[in-house]
Amino acid sequence: MTDYTVLLTAPYMIPFLDRFRPVLEGYGLELIVPDVEERMEEADLLEYAGQFDGAICGDDRYTARVLEASAPRLKIISKWGTGIDSIDAEACSRLGIKIGRTPNAFTLPVADSVMGYILAFARRQPWMDRAMKAGEWQKIPGKALSECTLGVIGVGHIGKALARRARAFGMTVLGNDIVEIDHVFVAETGIQMTDLHSLLSTADFVSLNCDLNPTSEHLINAGTLARMKPTAVLINTARGPIVDEPALVAALQSGQISGAALDVFEVEPLPADSLLLTMDNVMLAPHNANSSPAAWERVHWNTIRNLLDGLGIDSSDLKNDR
Repeated sequence: MTDYTVLLTAPYMIPFLDRFRPVLEGYGLELIVPDVEERMEEADLLEYAGQFDGAICGDDRYTARVLEASAPRLKIISKWGTGIDSIDAEACSRLGIKIGRTPNAFTLPVADSVMGYILAFARRQPWMDRAMKAGEWQKIPGKALSECTLGVIGVGHIGKALARRARAFGMTVLGNDIVEIDHVFVAETGIQMTDLHSLLSTADFVSLNCDLNPTSEHLINAGTLARMKPTAVLINTARGPIVDEPALVAALQSGQISGAALDVFEVEPLPADSLLLTMDNVMLAPHNANSSPAAWERVHWNTIRNLLDGLGIDSSDLKNDR
């Protein structure tokens, strides 16, 4: 007998549904699995409001309107991953809806992705490869990382992992955060904590590794971009709305900054008419900096465990090797 119905919309789990459906059904859970490309918007979720007791989601827009329409039946939203900026946490608290997530899930692959972008822009390999394949023998000047300064905005788990990697390459590392950073980490890495304006005006690479919240939305805008060096590169593997995209496009077009590497965008998937797709000084990826089979596997099972716990189902016998 089915006890609960679960709305499963996490795009990283849906392709492997054959693995997870028997497990979830074994706990008496019936699944609703819509067709999801990247995320469910508010209107999409409202179509299912009141039909499910628990949810496994990606970056779906669980707004107050969706949550109010889904309560009191909805008991738990289990987020696949770490960031819960797309879930109205205040409304969840008011309505008694639990939120589950996996903190520190993708620290290592995201930090690796940022270092990959830094190396690509410093050593110019993608551009030399492109020129060679176009029949050009062009020696494009590069820089050693030991000659460069990295600015890390958001010195949490990922920011710290990135700072350690950058220091291993001999980079000078600047940090900025709205909370005080542990003095042991500062002493260990030699990171120089500074204000945002100093970081932006000094860094050759600026990496965004902060959460999306009211203090960080459009943190990178026309004004802050104007403070960056014309040779600087902006890297965003955090959340798209941290960057005012039209302002970034204008800064890239005018040469106000040298380049950008973007894994996340204000609208995802990135619209086909985005000017970013036409720019030679931009590297793009489809929100995939977290790519790691091992990390994904841990998150799959932790997400299921959080769902079961939120529904009051004993998860002690859940094995991660099915």
